[in-house]
Amino acid sequence: MGEVTLWWGMLFGAIGVGYLVYARRQRAPVPLVCGLGLVLFPCFVSSAWAMVLVGAVLVALPWFVRT
Repeated sequence: MGEVTLWWGMLFGAIGVGYLVYARRQRAPVPLVCGLGLVLFPCFVSSAWAMVLVGAVLVALPWFVRT
């Protein structure tokens, strides 16, 4: 794991924690699932490009899926 993947993992993890806090206060399931995904997926993805792709999808998903 390189320095770039650590920075991307930290960025997506911070956004994921923000989604978790928002989801808990609003009782919204989609940001909750995306927040958990953003916090956990950097542990399993080692490629920087794959991390950016998966992270961007998980960050954008609550904007397009409304419940």
